Amino acid sequence: MSRARADEEEYWHSSKFRAFTFDDEDDELSQLKESKRAVNSLRDIVDDDDDDLERVSWSGEPVGSISWSIKETSSSSTSSLESRDSSLQKGSSSYAALPKQVSSYSLSSLFKGRNKLPSFQSLSDALSDTGVKNYAPELRRPKAEYKDYSNDWSPKDTVRRMQRGKICSLERFRSLQDKLVLLDEAVAGHDGNVITTVLIFLKRTLRREILFRELEVRQVALCHLIHFLKETGEQKFLLDLLRFLDRTEEVALSQYREHLNIQDVEKRREFLKSCIGLPFSAEDTSHIQDHYTLLERQIIIEANDRHLESAGQSEIFRKYPRKASILNMPLVTTLFYSCFYHYTEAEGTFSSPTNLKKTFKIPDKQYVLTALAARAKLRAWDDVDALFTTKNWLGYTKKKAPIGFHRVVEILQRNNAPVQVLQEYVRLVEDVETRLNLATKYKCHDVVIETYKDLKDRVQLTAYKCKVERGSAEEEKINSILNN
Repeated sequence: MSRARADEEEYWHSSKFRAFTFDDEDDELSQLKESKRAVNSLRDIVDDDDDDLERVSWSGEPVGSISWSIKETSSSSTSSLESRDSSLQKGSSSYAALPKQVSSYSLSSLFKGRNKLPSFQSLSDALSDTGVKNYAPELRRPKAEYKDYSNDWSPKDTVRRMQRGKICSLERFRSLQDKLVLLDEAVAGHDGNVITTVLIFLKRTLRREILFRELEVRQVALCHLIHFLKETGEQKFLLDLLRFLDRTEEVALSQYREHLNIQDVEKRREFLKSCIGLPFSAEDTSHIQDHYTLLERQIIIEANDRHLESAGQSEIFRKYPRKASILNMPLVTTLFYSCFYHYTEAEGTFSSPTNLKKTFKIPDKQYVLTALAARAKLRAWDDVDALFTTKNWLGYTKKKAPIGFHRVVEILQRNNAPVQVLQEYVRLVEDVETRLNLATKYKCHDVVIETYKDLKDRVQLTAYKCKVERGSAEEEKINSILNN
């Protein structure tokens, strides 16, 4: 008798539930697992035909409502314990004797709601159903996930988290003082991405006057914002900021930069004309004036040359058709075009190279380089010769190059000049070593032989004899020099 009483006491005092803890898997989850086992034990007696009817619990609330589901979940442990006691006393066959009305209070209604299901679902299947989210209690997330969404971060902590790539909401910083502290912390962190992010937030949430006033005393943040506005093309906002800072020259340059977005050539010309009166520096004002004058010249030249090319009246346009329009080209490109197609024109015409040189004050070196490249491309060697020929006050002519004859030789060779033309300019190179290197490189044999002769270097001349063809005029010339 005492042993039976001891077993009974042990049964009633034992429990399958754990004590409450603060772990992520708490007592609520264990209760749900126990409820799953209770539901599965009733699999054979659940009748799904009545799922469309609204069932009412003993408390008077509809089965499947949120309040009912919470109460049903909390009482699941007691019901499962009583069912286990009943099964111990009556055996497993006693389940068949239970009336069908028991299914009205089963946990299947909790997870299925009012949806009609073709067959009974287990707890794991029911939880995957879309309707479950409206009725089943939500399991608590791990506590470690909530700290990324906290709204209690200080400006310093927020900046640190942004530097580590964490998600941080800046909307909690509502007052002007908090926003400025956040900006100062971002600047102190020396992270350009964080500074730009904070500036975008301030630009969106502050009035322009307040933002400009505060940035005026924060030069680092101000430079970041100006650079950001230039990159994103927010021209109006940038101009307002520069006007507030009284940076008149920067305002003028920003307005002048707008011409890049104007495609129509006539509208661009008018826009450049309006930019001449802007408060530029003296040097910049001259550049703006030259830009306007150049575009005006290009419009005139383009209209005239297009007419000549379409009419077929000019031989050079027939022989060398134009590959592109001259409009909006740089000054050097315009000069090359003029030297290529209009080299012989009088100085009074707009397309004359000398007119362009005088109007835009092109230096002699730049003019000679451009004209040489254009005339050598046309293989106009007489024009090349005339380009370097000068007369002194006694009427004697001599060749003079402001760029150095070694560069003249390189340009001529690049344009496939004949050896006779190359040799003429290689001889004009003053430095002996440079002259020998160029003559050897471009196979100007006469220049090499004459240079070694002037140096009286019999050894080098004998060695060079092996590099020329046998029986050629160069070999005979070397033999004649060696014999004498």
